[in-house]
Amino acid sequence: MTARSLFSVPIRSGKRSARRHRRSDSGVALVTALLLLLLMSAMALAMVISSNSDMLVNGYYRSFRGSFYAADSGLSIARQDMVTQLLAAGNAGFSATTQPIPAGTENTVKTLLNTRYGAGYQTLNAGQATASWPEKYMLDVTGTTLSAPTCSVLGGGGTCAAPTGAVTGYSYLYSYSLRAFGRSTGNQVTSISDSGTIKVNVTGVAGGTTTSFSAWGMFIDQYSICDGSTLVPGTITGPVFTNGAWNFGSAGNYIYTDSVGSVSPNVGYQYSDGTCHQSPTKSDKYKSTTISPTFQSGLNLNQAAVPLPVNDFNQKRAVLDGKGTTSTAVTNSDLNSALKSVSKAPYPLTGTSSGVFLPYTVNPTTGAASFSGGGIYVQGDASVKLSTSGASAQVYTISQGGTTTTITIDPVANTTTVSSGGTQLNIAGVPNQYDPTTGAVQRDATMLYVNGNITSLSGPGQGQAAISDSTALTVTAANNVTVTGDILYHTEPVTLTQNQIANAPADTLIPGSDHGQVLGIFTAKGDIQLNNSQSNGNLEIDASLATISQGGTGGLVNVGSSINTLSIVGGRIQNNIKNIGATTRNVFFDRRFAQNNFSPPWYPSTTLASTLPTVAQYVPSVQRLKWINNTTYY
Repeated sequence: MTARSLFSVPIRSGKRSARRHRRSDSGVALVTALLLLLLMSAMALAMVISSNSDMLVNGYYRSFRGSFYAADSGLSIARQDMVTQLLAAGNAGFSATTQPIPAGTENTVKTLLNTRYGAGYQTLNAGQATASWPEKYMLDVTGTTLSAPTCSVLGGGGTCAAPTGAVTGYSYLYSYSLRAFGRSTGNQVTSISDSGTIKVNVTGVAGGTTTSFSAWGMFIDQYSICDGSTLVPGTITGPVFTNGAWNFGSAGNYIYTDSVGSVSPNVGYQYSDGTCHQSPTKSDKYKSTTISPTFQSGLNLNQAAVPLPVNDFNQKRAVLDGKGTTSTAVTNSDLNSALKSVSKAPYPLTGTSSGVFLPYTVNPTTGAASFSGGGIYVQGDASVKLSTSGASAQVYTISQGGTTTTITIDPVANTTTVSSGGTQLNIAGVPNQYDPTTGAVQRDATMLYVNGNITSLSGPGQGQAAISDSTALTVTAANNVTVTGDILYHTEPVTLTQNQIANAPADTLIPGSDHGQVLGIFTAKGDIQLNNSQSNGNLEIDASLATISQGGTGGLVNVGSSINTLSIVGGRIQNNIKNIGATTRNVFFDRRFAQNNFSPPWYPSTTLASTLPTVAQYVPSVQRLKWINNTTYY
């Protein structure tokens, strides 16, 4: 066998085997690649699913936390508003006789909160960028409670509704509960409950505050202890004070519904045999007789004296400018510049003995008259009759000798009409009381100043209305004021009998009867004289009566027939106690004079001693006692 034949066969066989092997391995790489791709896809899918789950969980958690914070923010907003509304309901002035936060305020605040925050979801991002997180909250009206407060009097006694003694403050403790829902981008709603207490301390800050003398039901400047005289027995309502001492007798009962104070450290107890005991106690016994006045709101002795007004310059000036803040005397030049008669003639520079004048200006082109001051000026003695006309007008009928001037002031129509001796003048506007600093109108009000004696002051007849519901008036005379008949409000602001309102004492404010109607009668140098001409002998004066000034001697005195029943609805302020000549005397304090600095316009006033608390300071604090996260899914 040749060499070719020896090697040719195996060589051919090996090539065929290799070719067969290569054919059996073809496609493995593709399968491997596909397997790897499938694995990678599965891993990518798993990562996507995991990432989406994380995002969903995080989004849910974020929405949940947003809802939670929205609910908590809503609670904080509502709670702070609750405190704000409680403080806003309080009076700015401090009163030792009236609690500063009115009873029932909690119900008003609760209703306000539910109306403001419970009607629907409130956004927390109002006014912010559009990309801000859209959190909202809503108050659950069924979960809002605010209890009536537990109230205590500081520095005095009694209750907050009827405080007694030297009150220096009030402390209120309210219990509250709130529930709020919070919502963000999703449907998750979080509910949070919050409950606790709100404490409000109201303290009186000492200050020299101007106070009208109408704030007293009775004020007597000069009264010496054990001088042989005694107060008339009976009931007196309203705060009572004297710069002297009080003397009580044994002939009857004394009842004082409000605080009684004096500069004297002792009370005089006067007995029928002339014996008089000076004592700081509330009662005294001598032999078998006991004198024991009833002080329902405490007896405060050894107090600082109350300064008296110097003169009536302010009242006289108020006619001219409506401000009445000067301490200098009004001159003829002042009167000439401001006042004119019904015939448009200026007040004479040289003065005059009689006449009625008003402050108004005249347009030089049209001749139209416009009111520019605060009232009516009468030169010389005059009689004055007060009456009403229609629903709002006040009528003044002023008589001097044979001359009668009728002035009708209608604040609703904003007109003043003057007629005298066949001449009539129509004036646009009415008298106003202006703010001394800003010059802004405070209210329509009238000062009737008589530079002489008021020989007769009365209404239109017994039992008939003299003061319109729209009238705020002070009548001032340089000398005496003689009251000859009833002077009544058209609408009585307070009760004149016990239980006129169920279970309420006399002098209780009548709901819906305060129209701002008010009358003050004042003389710095003379007396308020009573010369009753009414047939049944009774007399009622609805006004705060003042005969008061430094060095004055004025008082309330009867110069006519004996009066059966004298009733005063307001108060009496006197330099001296004088004989009122009445069988029965009733003084019903006008409770409006104890609130919000309400008084007759330009009425004499004083600056209280700096030791008295006069301005209210409110200090709130909140204590959260329970906080619960009650999450509900909807």
